[in-house]
Amino acid sequence: MSDTRPSPAAGPASPVKGTLALTAMELRLTLRRGENLLATIIVPAVVLLFFATVGILPAIAGKPVDFLLPGSIALGVIATSMVSLGIATGYERSYGVLKRLGGSPLPRAGMIGAKILSVIVVEAFQVVLLVGIAVTLLDWRVPAGASLPVMIASVLLGSLTFGGLGLLMAGRLRAEATLALANGLFLAFLLLGGIIIPIDHLPSGLAAVAQVLPANPLTEALRIALGGPGDPAGPLAALLGWGVVSAGLATATFRWE
Repeated sequence: MSDTRPSPAAGPASPVKGTLALTAMELRLTLRRGENLLATIIVPAVVLLFFATVGILPAIAGKPVDFLLPGSIALGVIATSMVSLGIATGYERSYGVLKRLGGSPLPRAGMIGAKILSVIVVEAFQVVLLVGIAVTLLDWRVPAGASLPVMIASVLLGSLTFGGLGLLMAGRLRAEATLALANGLFLAFLLLGGIIIPIDHLPSGLAAVAQVLPANPLTEALRIALGGPGDPAGPLAALLGWGVVSAGLATATFRWE
C-alpha cells in the first residue's frame, strides 16, 4: 500500500545559503545598472589607459603606469564600495526594499554580508582587469617588491572605509542626496586622493586637505603593495582608523526605512 502521508514542508534556507543567494542577486542587479558599471569598471580603466598614454601628468619618477595602476585600483574600490553600494542602498531604502527584506527569514547580518560579498567580488574583478590592462597594453610587470598580503589588506580596509561612508549616507539621507553627495565625494577623491595627481604637486592648501582624506592612505598602501617604496603600516593603520569610524557610525545611525 502506498504511503499517503504528506511530505514534510521545506524549511527556510540556512543563513549561509540565504546570504549566498542574496549575494548572487546583488551581483545580477549590479550588472543590470549601467551607471554602476560605468563608475566601477569603465572609469578606472579609462583613467589608467588615458593618463598612462597621453603624457600630460606632472613629472613623476618611473613610468606613468607605475603611478597610475595603484591609483586606478583605489578609484575602483571607492567607486564600488562607496558610490555603487551607497547609491543602490539609498534607493532600496527609499523604495521600501530594505524594509521588506527585513521581514524575510534571513537576518539583517546576512543582508549586510551579502552586500559586502558582492562588493568584494566586483573589486576582485576590477583588480584582475586593471592589472591585465597594465600588463597587456602598458608593458607593466609585477615588481620584485610587490606584496599580495598588503594588496589584500589595502583593498579590504579600503572597502571597510568607503563602504562605511556609503552606508552612512544611504542610512541617513534621502536617496537623491546620497546620489549627489556620493558622486561629489567620488570626484573630490579622484582629484585629491593622489590617484592621478601626486599630492605634493597640489597647492599647499589642497595638499593639506588631501593628506587627511581616506583616499590618500588607500592609494599609498596600494602603491607600496605594488612594489613602491615605504612602510605599509602607516597607511594601513590610517585606513583601519577611518574604517572603524565610518563603519561604526553607519552601524549606529542606519535607518532601515
